[in-house]
Amino acid sequence: MRKLRVIDLFAGCGGLSAGFEASGRYTPVAAVESDFQAAATYAHNFGDHVFVGDIADWADGSMPAADVVVGGPPCQGFSALGRRDPDDPRNKLWRHYVEVLSRVRPAFFVIENVPQFLGTTEFASLHAETSAGGVLASYRLETFVLNAADYGAPQARKRAVVVGRRRELSPIGPPPESARKVLGDAFPAWLDARVELNDLPSRSTEFRGKVVPGPFKLPELHFTRIVPPLSIARYRAIPPGGSRFHLPDELQTPGWRKHTRGAGDVMGRLSWDKPAVTIRTEFFKPEKGRFLHPSEHRPLTHAEAALIQGFPESFAWCGTKAAIARQIGNAVPVPLAQAIAAHLAGFMTV
Repeated sequence: MRKLRVIDLFAGCGGLSAGFEASGRYTPVAAVESDFQAAATYAHNFGDHVFVGDIADWADGSMPAADVVVGGPPCQGFSALGRRDPDDPRNKLWRHYVEVLSRVRPAFFVIENVPQFLGTTEFASLHAETSAGGVLASYRLETFVLNAADYGAPQARKRAVVVGRRRELSPIGPPPESARKVLGDAFPAWLDARVELNDLPSRSTEFRGKVVPGPFKLPELHFTRIVPPLSIARYRAIPPGGSRFHLPDELQTPGWRKHTRGAGDVMGRLSWDKPAVTIRTEFFKPEKGRFLHPSEHRPLTHAEAALIQGFPESFAWCGTKAAIARQIGNAVPVPLAQAIAAHLAGFMTV
């Protein structure tokens, strides 16, 4: 049985590709990513078939055949955490995705985004393209809002998943759920052994004629920020599952004293027996959300965030600390991608 071919658009570091590859049924044959350091990470793990640059430029060139096209167009214009600007130019990037579909004609395609995407005019326009006369008239759409925690990721991360199938194929429904995992399932014993302070090894590699930091293995990402004594005092005062609301008055900021409601995850401590909250690009800043370690008085490390996202320990990372954090936070959780991949494979004959 041949491997199914997958093209990954807006690939980032390769969360979707990692999940599809982990299912054992697929091989990535092309990818597109505009962020240079994320593309370096992708290439180091999946091969040098990644195009680095604007998807519009790649869409003008040649493309390999593929059974599935996947991708998560940037969601900042739709996200509940952003301004939800309907005129954000990133909202239009899905149109280049559609252009690729019109040329590759895969059996299935998958678009991943924030749940708010399904209620936008952009999604309505996408759906309209599947009507008679549209660019995607030979496809039918199915939409789901899936929680990564229901598919083996120790993280409560809800995502809109739009699956397009060729008209002649039967409806597929959502992928079957697996055992729900909690945070304690994600962390191997070695994580407790050593936490470095705010540093990466001095190592670099060449990618497309430029030098980038890395590659780094997961244990090398087990470092934490250097923070002032006041932050340490706050961390120590927050109980398991607690947040800024549990701080004594002398450890509150003036803003926190003033706003006694809302933002309940600020300076929040995770719990071993629950899935983590959504890992974002600044997971190393507890003032941005519930990112304190469940029992240690520090924020999550990059290694811990990558494990919560479901990346294997063998995955290698390229880039600065900030760049790798963005790669981790922007990725599709690997177990969710793997569940989608396995589900689609069951509806294809090769």
